[in-house]
Amino acid sequence: MGAEGPNEDDKKWPPWLKPMLRESFFVQCKLHADSHKSECNMYCLDCMNGPLCSLCLNHHKDHRSIQIRRSSYHDVIRVSEIQKHLDITSVQTYVINSAKVVFLNERPQPRPGKGVTNTCEVCERSLLDSFRFCSLGCKIVGTSKNYERKSNQLMVPVSDSEESYSSNRHGRRMSICNGRVHSFTPSTPPPMAGGFRAAKRRKGIPHRAPMGGIIIEV
Repeated sequence: MGAEGPNEDDKKWPPWLKPMLRESFFVQCKLHADSHKSECNMYCLDCMNGPLCSLCLNHHKDHRSIQIRRSSYHDVIRVSEIQKHLDITSVQTYVINSAKVVFLNERPQPRPGKGVTNTCEVCERSLLDSFRFCSLGCKIVGTSKNYERKSNQLMVPVSDSEESYSSNRHGRRMSICNGRVHSFTPSTPPPMAGGFRAAKRRKGIPHRAPMGGIIIEV
């Protein structure tokens, strides 16, 4: 028997999709750190060499590229851009800043809200009735040939030579390939409690200024 080629699941997706979903965007470009345009929110579909800033993109003028945007600390892509390169059927779309977008990866949700009748087939996030998946990453997992849901844990039982995905208790999806575990969903820093506002300063002990001055705090 000859050497096996790419598995059937991989053939369903363009070669750039899974690498793009694993990337962490909105980091500072190491090559153009001094520029005000150094935020890496672009991805070249032809080179697949990691996130790019707008200055890096000048070297990819003849290539297909796509812009990653951010909503509530999670990465999204505009439907008008991604649908040129990928079938996003069954992935829920959202309208953000007057533009329709899809999320790249799943977003942790403790439990569906009351009255929810439809959830993502992979991560169980609440969805509108006409959709099956909450993100591109969940569609990849949920449409895998050997995917099945078991005891509230997301599992893809395959052989050691194939790649499988599962979801841990923190909502991070992991890939298991040849016995080694790799992150599939890049981590997103959680919002600080109460947003990014600094904690209230604790009041000091009032002291009266000499010579009958006003009261001040230290």
